Amino acid sequence: MIKGIIFDLDGTVIDSMGIWAGIDRQFLRENGIENPPPDVSDNLKRMSADESGKYLIERFGLKLTVSQISQRTQELVKEQYEKYIELKPNVIELLDFLDRKGIPYGIATATYDSLAKAVLKRHGILNRFKFILTDSDYPKGKKFPDIFMGASEILGLSPKNVLVAEDSLYAIVTAKKAGFVTAGLFDGLSENDRSEIETAADYYFETIDEIINIL
Repeated sequence: MIKGIIFDLDGTVIDSMGIWAGIDRQFLRENGIENPPPDVSDNLKRMSADESGKYLIERFGLKLTVSQISQRTQELVKEQYEKYIELKPNVIELLDFLDRKGIPYGIATATYDSLAKAVLKRHGILNRFKFILTDSDYPKGKKFPDIFMGASEILGLSPKNVLVAEDSLYAIVTAKKAGFVTAGLFDGLSENDRSEIETAADYYFETIDEIINIL
């Protein structure tokens, strides 16, 4: 049944979610918020880039534009993506399997396009993905199914034949409602949502290569 795969990036293909939590706090401290509330990072991880900027402006009264926040955020994380962030365990093993089976795959992510390409290029796998779709392509983010539907169109497949692999509960819920097969992937920073993810997703896996078992 599964003829193609849409992968999330952060927390699914790359081990980067901890970086974002630190960057959120660094950015706020730069802008006079000495003790950022503990719920900020959890709220932001459910938002698109534009939503994140608007949220920070409204909640903290920042005298910045969404574009300025986006630019500074990219500056703060750029070095991490270009030099340090690692792949999640067993990603290469899964991609090798998919290539052998002729199953196409791509990325749908809230991460900035330049960062996504930088980290995948450094690990030598950028050209293995059929596409990389980001919030620049679909500004409404993963609370809406548009990005997943766009990916399925590129794959040339019906949602019922496409697996969406995600570590975020809200994205899994969106994809499942749109008719996709869904796989929840373990990430330590999503541990609080684990039971809900296991319930919402069609499958739940500790490591990404376990997807092989359902193909």
